[in-house]
Amino acid sequence: MSSLSEAIIHLAIDLFHQIRKSEKENIFLSPLSISSALAMTYLGARENTASQMQKVLHFNKIAENTRGGAAKEHVEKPGNVHHHFQKLLTELKKSTDAYELSVANRLYGEKEFRFLQEYMDNVQKFYLASVESADFKNAAEESRKMINSWVESQTNGKIKDLFPKDSLDSSTVLVLVNAVYFKGQWNQKFKEEHTAEEKFWLNKDTSKPVQMMKQTNSFKFVSLEDVQAKILEIPYKGEELSMLVLLPNEVDGLQELEDQLTAEKLIAWTSPQNMGKREVDLYLPRFKVEENPFLFLIKHIKTNSILFCGRVSSP
Repeated sequence: MSSLSEAIIHLAIDLFHQIRKSEKENIFLSPLSISSALAMTYLGARENTASQMQKVLHFNKIAENTRGGAAKEHVEKPGNVHHHFQKLLTELKKSTDAYELSVANRLYGEKEFRFLQEYMDNVQKFYLASVESADFKNAAEESRKMINSWVESQTNGKIKDLFPKDSLDSSTVLVLVNAVYFKGQWNQKFKEEHTAEEKFWLNKDTSKPVQMMKQTNSFKFVSLEDVQAKILEIPYKGEELSMLVLLPNEVDGLQELEDQLTAEKLIAWTSPQNMGKREVDLYLPRFKVEENPFLFLIKHIKTNSILFCGRVSSP
């Protein structure tokens, strides 16, 4: 596992635990998107700001990344976080017919503000980002609509209003935008005739009817006796991406599983040494894997990078 993928996993778990304090329903986030967007900011940070960002983003776990900021001798040093992101984003951008995956970065800078050219060049080089001028000072609303339009196009229409009205104004100087879009099919398709209405249990006393897809097949699987849960890996077509499902053994065991979840445990649980193939009866709710609430992660297998993660408590 690369040091960058570990940093993204640590950030994913940190964010998940913060969000779940206030969000009791479904959770969906993209650690890759958040990490790469903040890394572009980190690229321009100095001294204490860079040090604090490095700690929060877990970039201090990456070899050759003991210094932060945009100092030339640091940025150009092979092995630092920016070089790792360059390799990762280049890998994710490789074309394939198996699935749709788009990772796009763009900077919108106030046209009257003078940005350090070295920073702009490095953002393009390491984060494959395009740089656009915007007239926030005189036309903030038009600039907001322009940015939202780009995000909508990059996410195939799924995100239509990233920046709500009045979120940008004449004081805005720089907007960093990251958009990740993924659409894939299961490597082993669910047959339509095996889909039927069944109960999805929200807790021991409450259920709701859902269209439940079924199949029996061989999947990577591990049973975790210490936390009374199991993990199943479901590959997408092409077997370059997969969904990891973390399912408690008991209907009401999700909170306990979440309480015990750490990045170190997740890395150990899902290691190749632990995940072995076995025949599994899989029940997966048809929603945008099983009959109980669960946690999930969608990862890029070659780079072991977490693209999306979250919780399904009510499909």
